This record gives sequence, C-alpha cells and structure tokens, in this order.
Amino acid sequence: MSDTPKTAGASLGPVEFVALMASLTSLTALSIDAVLPAFSVITKDLKLENPNNIQFIISALFLGLSLGQFIFGPVSDRFGRKPAVYAGSVVFAIGAILAATATSLPMMIFGRLLQGIGASAHRTVVMAIIRDNYAGAEMARILSFVTAVFIIVPTLAPLLGQAILLAAGWRAIFVIMLIMASVGCIWLALRQPETLKPENRRTITPRVLWAGVLEVTKHRATLFYTAATGFIFGAMMSYLSMAQPIFADIYNIHETFPLYFSGIAIVFGIASIVNGRLVRRIGLQKMCRLALSVQLAASIIFLLYLVLVNPTPTLWQFMSYLSVALFCQPMLNGNLNAMSMEPLGHLAGLAATLIGASTTFIALILSVIVGRFYDQTLLPLSVAFFVFGSVALLLVTIGSKLQRAEETASNIGLSAKANA
Repeated sequence: MSDTPKTAGASLGPVEFVALMASLTSLTALSIDAVLPAFSVITKDLKLENPNNIQFIISALFLGLSLGQFIFGPVSDRFGRKPAVYAGSVVFAIGAILAATATSLPMMIFGRLLQGIGASAHRTVVMAIIRDNYAGAEMARILSFVTAVFIIVPTLAPLLGQAILLAAGWRAIFVIMLIMASVGCIWLALRQPETLKPENRRTITPRVLWAGVLEVTKHRATLFYTAATGFIFGAMMSYLSMAQPIFADIYNIHETFPLYFSGIAIVFGIASIVNGRLVRRIGLQKMCRLALSVQLAASIIFLLYLVLVNPTPTLWQFMSYLSVALFCQPMLNGNLNAMSMEPLGHLAGLAATLIGASTTFIALILSVIVGRFYDQTLLPLSVAFFVFGSVALLLVTIGSKLQRAEETASNIGLSAKANA
C-alpha cells in the first residue's frame, strides 16, 4: 500500500495534525499519570484497608478503555470520526465529575471506568483518522511523531498532579482532566476536517459488524501482531500500576517521585523520535525484532542480577534498566499497530476497535496478575518484562511468516486474474 497520504481533503499541516492527534491521545496518559502522585492521599481519604487496592483506579480506567472501543469504533465508522470523539468527551466528563466527588472506592472505580470508556473514543478515533490518511511505514512514522509529542503529557502530568495536589487537593486533578478533554474536543471541532467520506460510512447492524469482525480475523498476521502488542502493553501497564509503590516502598521516594517518573517518560519520547526517523529505512518488522531483542537482553541481565547478586539494586541501576526497557516500547507499540492495521484501511474504525480493545484487555489481565504479586521487590516487574517480551517476540516471528504467506497468496491471485 502507498505510504503517501490518502485523504486529500485534510487541510491541517503535518505539524498541527500531529499535535492535534497527540493532544487527543494524551487524554489517556493524563488520566493515568496525573493521579499517581495522589495515590497515598487518596488511599487515606477513601480509607482503603488494603493499600494495594489503589491500583484498581488504574485498572478500572484500562477496563473502560477496552470496553469503550467496542462502542466508539463502529460509531466512528457509521457517523464519522468527529461525532465519536464528541460523544466520548461527554462520557469522560461525567466520569471525571464522579471521580472528583468520590467518597468511596466503588464510586471512584465507577468514575474511572467511565473516564476510560470516554477516553477510548479518542484513542480509537485517532488511530482511525491516521489510518484514513496513511498506511504502512508512513503510518508508523506518523504514529511515532504523535507519540513523541504526546509524551510531553506523561512527562509533565505527574509534576502537574503533584502541584495540583499541593495547591488544591487530589479532587482538583480530575477537574483539570475535564478541562484538558474539553480543549482537545474544541480543537478537533474547529480545525480538523472529517476524514471519513460519506460514501465510506458503514451501517451499524449485527450482520455488518459480524462481517467486519470476520474480515479482521481473516488476516492471521494481524491477530498475532495484536496479541504481541497486548503482551508488550501488559509490561508497560504493570510498570504504570507499580511505579509509585516501587519508588515509595523500595527507594523511599515520595514527593520527588514525579521527577523520576518524568525522566523515564523523556526516554520514551526520544525513542519515538528515533523510531520515526528510522522505520522507513529499516522496515517495520526489523525494527520490532530489534527492539524486542534489546528489551529481552536487558531484562535477562537485570533479572539475573536481582536473583544472583543483589535483590535490591541501587536507584540508578534500576533507572538504567528502565531506561533501556522503556526505550524499546514506542518502537513496538506504534510499529505493531501499523502492521496490524495495514490490510484493514477499508474498515479502520472497527479494526482499530478490535485491535485496541484486544490489546488493552490482554494488558489489563496481565497487569492485574503482576500487581497481585507485588511484594515490595523488583522481581515481579522484572519477570513480567522478561516473560511478556519473550512471548511477544515469538508472536511477532509467527506473524511475520504469516504475513509473507498472505502477501505471496495475494500476489499469486492477482497474477492469475491478470492472466485470465
């Protein structure tokens, strides 16, 4: 497929387009990272008997992200990309208000669930809008640059959350989330043309949706790439859920935690820029295998160090390992998503839904399991990165072979038609 933009009607320049897509995508990161510094305060205010239960306010958000995509993907294919974002923003706003006024953990979890459902519209629609305009390595390149800009939010969100926590209390953090969601929605409404042409819109009926699902599942390589993304995302989600307890319990870092978290996020942004520069030259599959190999090598070395040398490494040893492991994440997420979406441009909304929901659901289950094993050591997180990375490498290898087989079969079919 062509690597050139496909939607001629888009009036935004590439810089503003990337910035807008990043701002919409960043709503999820803001909803996660801004609240991390408030974990201990929320635990006290909501009177949680088991401090580990605070992780559910992250898990609930991801559950909402997974469920909501089943709604907003088909909605965006039927009514257009922009209306789906507007509807999601309303749901997100209701969730933010509930979370801001929560007096119990169940109320907080419900609010966070709604926030996740609402934010899923942004996540799904951004993927569909980019796929409406780009394909293949060019799509991966745009996704990398979107991630590089978007990373500003997780870099600053913990600092912002800490500042709001000190100035106005943890409830005000959710008010800021509501404001940021409104800004992104207004920007989209005023500046971004609709990318789904009326003649390409699909009706929402069980028969049509089921036909779309079958179309996605026909591409076996897409299924393996999607599963691999889920395992990669599972390692990342495990880190997000355990980051604050790890820094507090093992390294006695509390107030300055946002600074360390932001430093790691900067590494993420640098990796996104590197991927955007190299992916067209090296290729999607090679970049994925290279990133997985580096991440696995770092995880094996660090895991052996924990088991054989020192179960409690210094802070800078831990930060060094995280920097290497997380440097590989954006090279995997964006590229694997582009590889999964490559043959599915004609049903981008539904495809983004199935791929996004599946990866989020896989990651959610894995991160909850890892979180239950947290014992105030680095072992559970390190094992997660090693095991999930190993499985992902196997899945990518199988997916690559299946993709080559599908491309060969397609070429043979085209040749047969041409000669008929």
